[in-house]
Amino acid sequence: MKVLSSLVLVLGLLGPLSVSAHPEKEDNSWWWDKQWWEDGKLPTVSNHKLKLVKGSYENNGVEVPTVLIRPADKKKYPAILFVHGRRGLDELVLRHAKRLAARGFVVLAPDVYKAHFIGTHPIEHDYKLEKDLDKAVDVLLARKDISTKKACLYSHTRGGYYTLKIATTFKRQKKHISCYVSYYPHLQDPNAPEPSQVYGYAPEIDQLKIPVLVFIGDEEQYQRRRVIETSIKVLKEKKRDAQLVIYPGVGRGFDFRPEHVRTFADDLASRDAIQRAERFIRKHLR
Repeated sequence: MKVLSSLVLVLGLLGPLSVSAHPEKEDNSWWWDKQWWEDGKLPTVSNHKLKLVKGSYENNGVEVPTVLIRPADKKKYPAILFVHGRRGLDELVLRHAKRLAARGFVVLAPDVYKAHFIGTHPIEHDYKLEKDLDKAVDVLLARKDISTKKACLYSHTRGGYYTLKIATTFKRQKKHISCYVSYYPHLQDPNAPEPSQVYGYAPEIDQLKIPVLVFIGDEEQYQRRRVIETSIKVLKEKKRDAQLVIYPGVGRGFDFRPEHVRTFADDLASRDAIQRAERFIRKHLR
């Protein structure tokens, strides 16, 4: 059964295709690739050698450590703010930022937990972290090595809530931020009561107007998946540009799960998602 499941998954995720799906669209136009199906042409991906620079910036007397990752040349590239989730900016999460930068982007990744001496996987949310991340937008856009006047927000888990607040509460969307990408984001205030965590969604979702791309696995935790699907549905009802991609056979953390627990399905989903994210960002960040 494992072999059969893997074969089905390979066929579904080969090349630019993704067995995904939000069933709301009756046609397959958003993922169908005629060149692949009829001529056997696979997409050409961009790969760049990377340069990683550790630094920091100050916000209200707090020094926020950062990792800047970009192609190791002197060209300018589009700007992306990478926001970590509850794990913090550890080595596994940093690898995802590297994979993103290798597509040809300037990626700034602040470590707001370390800035405030917050340990990994905190339960409560400290709202002052949002101000540090809002400041990071200015730091990123002030760089001389970026090719865009705006940036794209890129996150996972609780970072999805942080970036939602950057776009809406801090009024960065459209003016400084062009798009929002997130992997299985927490789209509710972490300090909200339990019923709101399961059955509600962050009110800021109603205010989100920039294009949105979200990735989850079909085996995502129920309380998270329900909120994510509800949020995307709300955005679609408001005629906003929002897309949810659901990968079969994977759950939470498929983009950074380490080798000893990683599956073939995780790897297929990760490769497909990073390519979709690249195309989405290039489309909306010019």
